[in-house]
Amino acid sequence: MKLRKLGKDGPEVFPVGYGAMSFADFYGETNEANSHAILDAAIEAGVTHIDTSNVYGMGKSENAIGSYLKANPSARDHFVIATKAAITRDAEGKRCFDNSAAHLESELDKSLARMGIDCVDLFYIHRRDPRIEIEEVTETLAGFVRKGKIRSIGYSEIAPSSLRRASAIHPVAAVQSEYSLSTRLPDLGLVQACAELGTALVAFSPVGRSLLTDTPLSLEACGPLEFLTTNPRFIEPNYSANIAATDRLRALAAEMGIPTASLAVAWTLTRGEHVIPIPGTRSVSHFRELIRGAEIELTKTDLARIDEVLPVGWAHGPRYNAAQSVGPEGYC
Repeated sequence: MKLRKLGKDGPEVFPVGYGAMSFADFYGETNEANSHAILDAAIEAGVTHIDTSNVYGMGKSENAIGSYLKANPSARDHFVIATKAAITRDAEGKRCFDNSAAHLESELDKSLARMGIDCVDLFYIHRRDPRIEIEEVTETLAGFVRKGKIRSIGYSEIAPSSLRRASAIHPVAAVQSEYSLSTRLPDLGLVQACAELGTALVAFSPVGRSLLTDTPLSLEACGPLEFLTTNPRFIEPNYSANIAATDRLRALAAEMGIPTASLAVAWTLTRGEHVIPIPGTRSVSHFRELIRGAEIELTKTDLARIDEVLPVGWAHGPRYNAAQSVGPEGYC
């Protein structure tokens, strides 16, 4: 299996990584033992890239990784670990973004302490702070590289033009963006800019927050989940329309004899050798379905059939509501 590079000069990683937001309680309750079982399965399968953030469970995700590394010291050499910072709260408790050097370094130091490591392989700006130019922020990140606290830099949810500005200051190893059969915006410039600049496109939610799986979350299951209970694609009438639309993909996957999640991940991998999907799950069996996508070679005929059942623009409702849309950069 051909590995993929996390940036032009970065390490080679398994084609599919793991999104450790699922180590927090974002999609339902979990615990440390369950998270450790996922990491055991990742090592067994050869999965190397683990993606987390300081705000996933307000440190819960990073703590789970840290306790695992403490119990399994050799695992640090196996995993390529990414984390993020910049999402915070103002004095009134309102969500905001802080790209100042002092805030980023303070949060980075806390992340390193939680994971029990002295250097993270990749450090992202989780969201841009409109008060600070990206060139200045990139200089800050480059300083963390020089200090030996991080090995490479990245940005989450930025526009291609912002990537080019940052890359003129320092190589950007990765840009993270939602990208899947249900969210195709990166096709309109970001996929191409990343390829041009030698930047990995790390695709989160490659199975559409469960819509592109054999067992999409029910409306009842979405109810207790703050993010999904107000997300346009998971409220009626959009929810039922999206289930009906993705039933066509489930039927195709069944005809091909593979799990729908595997097919969705395999499609993402066809978008370029620099694309690295990072699905998340709390289930070891589902994790194995997700990474199975790396084993599937889709033909031109397969891709044409996928486009037929889920043509561009099929999804009902935007990927985020108005509040959730604050932060990601628009570029089309």
